[in-house]
Amino acid sequence: MEKPKNMEMMLKENPDYKGGKNQEGVSQVSINSNLEKGPFLIDDCDTIPKLFLQRCIELGSKKTAHREKKFGKWDSYSWGYYRKKVFEISGALHKIGFKKSDRLAVLSECRKEWLYIDIACQCLQGTCTGVYTTDSVQQLEYQLIDSGARFLFLDDAEQLNKFLSINKRLPKLRKVIVMDRKNLRGFAHKKVMFLDELYELGRKFLEHGRPAIIRKIEEGTPEDIALLVYTSGTTGLPKGVMLNQNNLMYAQSAGKHVLPFSSDDELFCFLPLCHIYERTTSVISPIINKTTVNFVETPDTIFENLQEVSPTYLAGVPRIYEKIFSNVNLMISDATTIGKLAYKRAFQVGKLKSAHQKEKKRMPFFLLVEWYLWKILVYRNILNLVGLGRVKRAVSGAAPISGELIEWFHALGLPLVEGYGMSETVAAISVNLLDSNFVGTVGKPIPGSSIRISNSGEIEYKAPNVFCGYHNDAKKTEEAFTPDGYFKTGDKGELVDGYIKITGRIKDIIITSGGKNISPENLENKLKFSSFISDSVIFGEGEKYLTALIIPDQENLEKFAQQKNIQYTNFSSLCQSKEINVLFSKILESVNSSVSRVEKIRDFRVLDLVLSAEDEELTATMKIKRNILEKKHAPLIKEMYNQG
Repeated sequence: MEKPKNMEMMLKENPDYKGGKNQEGVSQVSINSNLEKGPFLIDDCDTIPKLFLQRCIELGSKKTAHREKKFGKWDSYSWGYYRKKVFEISGALHKIGFKKSDRLAVLSECRKEWLYIDIACQCLQGTCTGVYTTDSVQQLEYQLIDSGARFLFLDDAEQLNKFLSINKRLPKLRKVIVMDRKNLRGFAHKKVMFLDELYELGRKFLEHGRPAIIRKIEEGTPEDIALLVYTSGTTGLPKGVMLNQNNLMYAQSAGKHVLPFSSDDELFCFLPLCHIYERTTSVISPIINKTTVNFVETPDTIFENLQEVSPTYLAGVPRIYEKIFSNVNLMISDATTIGKLAYKRAFQVGKLKSAHQKEKKRMPFFLLVEWYLWKILVYRNILNLVGLGRVKRAVSGAAPISGELIEWFHALGLPLVEGYGMSETVAAISVNLLDSNFVGTVGKPIPGSSIRISNSGEIEYKAPNVFCGYHNDAKKTEEAFTPDGYFKTGDKGELVDGYIKITGRIKDIIITSGGKNISPENLENKLKFSSFISDSVIFGEGEKYLTALIIPDQENLEKFAQQKNIQYTNFSSLCQSKEINVLFSKILESVNSSVSRVEKIRDFRVLDLVLSAEDEELTATMKIKRNILEKKHAPLIKEMYNQG
C-alpha cells in the first residue's frame, strides 16, 4: 500500500507551497494544484479511531475531554473516561453481533453519549448516521430503511414512541438502545434495551475481549466508510452522503492550517450533531486538537449556557449571531441615556479601528487610546454579558451571513470569520483567516484543494475531502460531478484575488419576467441586519418586481411598541398595526437605497411567526425552507402581485 502522507510533508513537497506564519504561529499555505489521494497522517495515525486511542492513552485522567451540565452543575469527564465508555459500547455491540460495515443510527439531542456511540461505531469499522430529533416518524422510517441501519440509539420515551409506531416496517433493525429510562420503568420489548444495560454487557465482554476491540481499531483503513450524513432535504428526499476515514483525516489535516487550535481551547456544542458542521467541530476536531467540548443543556438554554461556558472558540450559524445582535440591541434599549451615548461612540470608534485593520493602516495614536478605553468600559462588558468575552475565533457557517453583521461584531472586537462547506466536503471548502479576513467572501480554499468557476457561474471543487458518493443513488452521484471529477456545489460564485465570493444558491436564483437573475440571499441578509427582523424571504420568480415576507423579531418589536406607546392586543395585531408597517417600510427604503433598480423590493407582508428548530419552516441548522414558507403563505404572496 502507498505510504500515508502527513499534511506538512504534502504541502512542503508541493511546488506551490509558501512558507510563513500567521499570528498564531501556524504555517499558512497556498492552494496545492497537485492533488494528493492520501492516505493522510495525523500523529502517525491514518484513521480517527487510531488517533482517538492514542489521545486517550496520552491524556488519560490528566485532561478534561468534555463537560455536561446536570442538576445545575457542570460535570467534567476525562479522556480516560471517554475511552472507557467508547470501549464499553464497542464491546457490547461486538457481543450482540455488530459487523464491519454495519450501519448504526443515533436519534438524540446534543449529549456526551453521542460522541461515545459515534466513535465506538467507527472503532468497529462501522458507519454512523444521525437522525434529527425534529424529524417526523415518516422521515425516521425513510432514513432507517435507506441507510439499512441494524442498530438504533435514541434519547428517551418520546423518540422511542416514534420507533414503536414503525417497528413492524423495520425488519432489518436488530436492536434499539434507549439512553434515558425516565417514564419507561417496567417497559419491555424484545428489540429494546437500555444504555446502562449495554454498558454492563460491554464491561463483562471487556474482561477478556479488550484485545478484540483494539485489533478492530488497528485493522481500520482509510477507505472505511465512517459517516453517513443525510442532507436536510429542503427539496425532495434527503440524500445520504458517504464519507470515509480518508475524507475526515484530510479535512482535519487541512483544517489544522486554517483553523489552528490550542489544547486549552474550550468549545461549545449546541447545533445538532447529525449535521456535519457540528459533527466535525465537536466530535472529530477535539480528537485532533485535544480541546474540551461543553454540551448545551437543552436547545432552550443555548444563550444561558453560552454565558456560563464562555468558550474560546465558537462555531455557529447566522441565526445565532443574529440573535446575539438582537439581544445586545435589547440591552442597549434598556440602558440610560448616558449608556446609549457611550455605546454609540464606542461603536463608532470600533468601526474606525476595524476599517484601519481592513486597509492595513496604522491607527492614529489618540484613536487607539480611545479604543482601549472603550474596550474596558463597553466592548468587554457587552461580550462578557453574552458569553463571548473569551472567544479567540468565531466562525459562521452552514448559511450565508450578512457582511454588515460581521462588521458589527468586528466593531465590538469579536474576531468573527465566515467559512464555507457542505456535507459532501466534510464541512470544509474555505474559510477566512483572522489576519486576512475578506468580509463579503468565504475565504480562500483549504490547502490541497482545487477550485474553479464553471461557464454557468457554478463553484466546482476538487480535493480528497470530497465524499465517496450518495448512498443507494448512483445516478445522483454521477450528476454531482463533472466528467473530469470536480464536485458541483450547486452554488454560484466568483473568485476575487483567490477568495471565494458566493453570489447565490443556483436553485434559489430568481429570474424576473424581464429576464434578470437575482440572488435573494443578499437582500434577505440586508433586511435581517435590522434588529427588528428575525428572517425574511424574497420572491419574484417570473414577476415584474420583488416582494418580501418578513418574520419580525418579537422581543425587539414589542420593546419598540412599548417605547412608542403603540396599542395592541396580541403579537398578531402588533404585526398588522399601522406604526409597524411604517417601521418596516423605512427599513425597506434603507435596503432599497443600496441596491440596483431591479433588486428593489416593491412590497412586503409581515408574518406573526416566532420560529424554532421544531417548526417545519426551519432546517435543523435554522435555515428557512423557502418552498414551505412559499406554499403556506401563497395567498399573501399572490396578493402583493395582484395589487401591483
